[in-house]
Amino acid sequence: MESQSALAQMGCLKFHFSQMGFHQRPQISLPSGKKIQALTVTCGLRDANKKPMWRSRVLSSEAIQAVHAMKLAKSSSKLEEGFQSRICRLLKADLLDTLTELRRQNELDLALKVFNFVRKEVWYKPDLSLYSDMILMLGKNKQIAMAEELFCELKKEGLDPDTRVYTEMIGVYLQVGMIDKAMETYETMKASGCTPHKLTFTILIRNLENAGEEELVAAVRRDCIQYVEFPERFLEEVYQKHRKTQVDLV
Repeated sequence: MESQSALAQMGCLKFHFSQMGFHQRPQISLPSGKKIQALTVTCGLRDANKKPMWRSRVLSSEAIQAVHAMKLAKSSSKLEEGFQSRICRLLKADLLDTLTELRRQNELDLALKVFNFVRKEVWYKPDLSLYSDMILMLGKNKQIAMAEELFCELKKEGLDPDTRVYTEMIGVYLQVGMIDKAMETYETMKASGCTPHKLTFTILIRNLENAGEEELVAAVRRDCIQYVEFPERFLEEVYQKHRKTQVDLV
């Protein structure tokens, strides 16, 4: 009882968290209304302007074994055997982790096999992020026709492409210099109501400049004024990074 009374007399302890990690600023509110600044504890030194640092999911032993079994398969029969004994027995989270790891290692054929299996699972619901990740991977491997096929399939599953999906498709085309298709996809994206974001403009500007398409670059720059906050600052950052990349390549 005495401890409860003492707490009541001291008032309440309030915590305020800033963007600099977990920044605790406890204040003690006295009955008189006066506030006393107490100890300040700061944990972490993260720049408030940087993106959150999310912890990566740790692969389970089952997922690791599944990845290894598929990569070690030297024949289609061995691959199918490993698929049935490993992949088919994975829980949902482990199965998705396996797919993510295969994408990370750029195991295109294996990732496609697991992706197609995922879409047949009873718990599967059409997911734009899965399609975006696979389209990105196909673009990196210059598998244009397959990326286009996936883009059509997501529509058949009742999904509407979002800004990221369109951006990935633009990147797919630019990987192989298909500028007309990239710009056509860009215009379709805007017409569909999807707002281009900074990544969209960065990919377009850098690749169009490399291709010497000055008129198209100018058109994209004009769009930045409409869609991007502080467009001048953004464009300057794009050009600075682009110039630095060009110097590094030389």
